[in-house]
Amino acid sequence: MHDHECCGSEASGRYQESAVIVENRPLHGGYLNLLLRAPRVSAAAVPGQFVHLRLPDEKFLLRRPFSICDARDGLIRIFYKVVGAGTQYLSQLREGAVLDLLGPLGNGFPLPRAGRVPFLIAGGYGAAALFLLAQRCRTPGVVFLGARSQGDIFFQDEYEALGFEVRITTQDGSLGEKGLVTEPFLAELQRLDGGDCAVFACGPTPMLRAVDEIVCTHQVGEAWLSLDERMCCGTGACYTCVIKLRDGDSQMGWRYARTCYEGPVFAAGRVIWEV
Repeated sequence: MHDHECCGSEASGRYQESAVIVENRPLHGGYLNLLLRAPRVSAAAVPGQFVHLRLPDEKFLLRRPFSICDARDGLIRIFYKVVGAGTQYLSQLREGAVLDLLGPLGNGFPLPRAGRVPFLIAGGYGAAALFLLAQRCRTPGVVFLGARSQGDIFFQDEYEALGFEVRITTQDGSLGEKGLVTEPFLAELQRLDGGDCAVFACGPTPMLRAVDEIVCTHQVGEAWLSLDERMCCGTGACYTCVIKLRDGDSQMGWRYARTCYEGPVFAAGRVIWEV
């Protein structure tokens, strides 16, 4: 359906680095901003890719995947929330601590084609995963930020500083419009009648499924979804993150794809959503 303009670990290279913590700053609501000095990963990263971190404690055997929020000047930025023992341990590490970093991994977002207005739809953490893309867009567009409540909305100021119009939706109505983030997105898409826009989405699976249905119904020619699947190895070896993709060349009409290796970004209309 689409061709990537420039994305993916095969094009950019993958590295294992000893990344030094420059900042690990707590924000509100259990969220933190992690800044790592990792020159090779920073230089190679493209929007939508992720890194795998190994924590410096043997009881944490598996690496943890984190989206690359920002990558410049030899640094990468990770935005995360304490949700378990691993991220709790990570939150306690201080400046100067060293993490084993593998990345950048996966296939990322292409840049919007010339003349297309970027529409970014972010649910929760998706605001962080889409920020590097916003930085690299030729022209600003509209970003739709959605979350449960005001305390889960981040990056509004950063997106506005890039020239993006920011539309906020919260499920409890504590900030912006009350409802789902897909509602103002659909209204804007209908106003443009499909228009010359390029759609990029990252967030919970129900949101991505809704965006997928909307862009396919309105025949948006350029639309991409970043999936949030559980990943163990991050390199395509373990097959724990497989999803089904439509495939006209397959006898069954579909095939399995590894989210960490062929994704996490897929063209709209390709994913077969499980009930």
